[in-house]
Amino acid sequence: MQNRQDELYDIAIKFLDAFNRNDLDGVMSFFTDDAVYEELHGKVNRGKNAIREAFAPQFEGAFGKMEFIEDDTFIDADAGKIMSSWDLHLDMDGVPSILKGLDLLQFDGDKIVRKQTFVKAKAPLYEGR
Repeated sequence: MQNRQDELYDIAIKFLDAFNRNDLDGVMSFFTDDAVYEELHGKVNRGKNAIREAFAPQFEGAFGKMEFIEDDTFIDADAGKIMSSWDLHLDMDGVPSILKGLDLLQFDGDKIVRKQTFVKAKAPLYEGR
């Protein structure tokens, strides 16, 4: 039987993998219906429909080829929280680059209720809508 920390880590890895497979439906399966997603530029998306809409450009290729590589993961199993840092390998218009970022994830059981994203970049990837 897995302990809570191992369970949350497995969920975080599967969540990251769904992004790397470019599987929007798979990504959305990790969220509660009333989840909140705070984008890297501060826009707050409430509910699965708003979150799906926020992710759509990424999954439609607006930012080119993307791959997230896990860097480090910290888990507070009692609080149901994860801080996962990653390197984002991008290939936009034939120009490869790497951005460093992290997600703060809060869980209710095995579902994400809040995702906050932070990215370290010289310039924004895009202007907020």
